[in-house]
Amino acid sequence: MPEEPDQPEETLAEAFRGVARQLRHQTQQTLAPWDVTPSQARALDVLTRHGSMRLGALSEHLRIAPRSATEVVDALEEAGLVERHPDPCDRRATLVALTSRGGQVAAGIRAARAAEAEGFFARLDGADRASLTRILRTLRTLRN
Repeated sequence: MPEEPDQPEETLAEAFRGVARQLRHQTQQTLAPWDVTPSQARALDVLTRHGSMRLGALSEHLRIAPRSATEVVDALEEAGLVERHPDPCDRRATLVALTSRGGQVAAGIRAARAAEAEGFFARLDGADRASLTRILRTLRTLRN
């Protein structure tokens, strides 16, 4: 039987993308009971943390185009998780706010995602988790 050639080691970028794929798949499974996409879950989280806001501000928090934010809010509104209200400071503007059901869903998602992350990162000891947290925060703050 011929010997298999040595396989090159996985690069850091390949390993990172592999972990990111695992996390995306796990997130989709975690969100499935609420029938919410990751973008919609992020919007619910922003509204939970910051309260009602204009669509433009939401798109900035989500780092997506205003048109994409409109689509996310439309879907959440159709599901009864957010509602639009006139901005009392500017009659031409609209605020997006969580409904009570939206707040409940957001809390459920936050708890499920915390448990998901805890299970995923439980394979690392405390020192490795702290190092990974520090490294990822450093990488996230770097901008091209």
